[in-house]
Amino acid sequence: MQAAQPQAPVRAGNTRQLSQLPWWAFLIFSFGLLLAYLIFSDDNYRSTFIYLQNGVSVTLRITLLAFPIATVIGLVTGLMRLSKNVFFFTLSTIYVEVIRGIPLVVLILMVAFALVPLGVESIKAIGIWGLSWAAGSFLNNFFANMAEYSIRNISMELRFVFALSLGYGAFEAEIFRAGIQSISKGQMEAARSLGMNYFQAMRFIILPQAIRRVLPPLGNDFIAMLKDSSLATVLAVPELTQLTRLRRSSTFRVMEAFNVAAFLYLAMTLALSAVVRLLERKMKIDE
Repeated sequence: MQAAQPQAPVRAGNTRQLSQLPWWAFLIFSFGLLLAYLIFSDDNYRSTFIYLQNGVSVTLRITLLAFPIATVIGLVTGLMRLSKNVFFFTLSTIYVEVIRGIPLVVLILMVAFALVPLGVESIKAIGIWGLSWAAGSFLNNFFANMAEYSIRNISMELRFVFALSLGYGAFEAEIFRAGIQSISKGQMEAARSLGMNYFQAMRFIILPQAIRRVLPPLGNDFIAMLKDSSLATVLAVPELTQLTRLRRSSTFRVMEAFNVAAFLYLAMTLALSAVVRLLERKMKIDE
């Protein structure tokens, strides 16, 4: 009679397969289902969810406005950091080192209550000077509007967008600088040998390759910016975190307010993470 085969290898294989399952995803999904059930079944959770919906739109608007501005600032500054021009290199390096050395909350308060008023006063001064210089000309109305410009014309939300863009632009600059430097110098030399100037070579040869390589860290910064948009609460901007605080203080329902806020932030970040991974797969290149 043939001896029975041992079952241990099968059990080991099953154990190995179970250990490879994405348990973290199951746990997060279960947490989301629980909160979704509470939102639909519990009156306190449902009313909190309805109250916080407007904060979601403000949070997304801030992020979608600030990130493109920060990306442009980062790209320009990153190119300046690679420039052989002493002025451009020094200016960009000062910007990167100073901004990265200041806490983001301090930068937000500085921009909102110091730099923006200073800029408005400068605009008014130029308008007053222009009125005296261009009195009676077709530019008179233009300078008159500048002279009457007020700090009240700039909302706290717009000030926060500018501050957030300025803060993240320094980090994006280092990402672009590292991505460009990761491209072989032979690529630039080959492009120049074909008759391209520096800007043409950078636009058509270097940057398309560098952007593919910096896409993952840019995606991570996009998600981080979404979460850091909660810092707008220091300026009383009615985004998600600010509305959560108001809801908690008005109803004293702490668990409901912060659980729903966590659920909404988690839903947004997971959705953005999925979009970033999709873009990475579409733009993936073979090394």
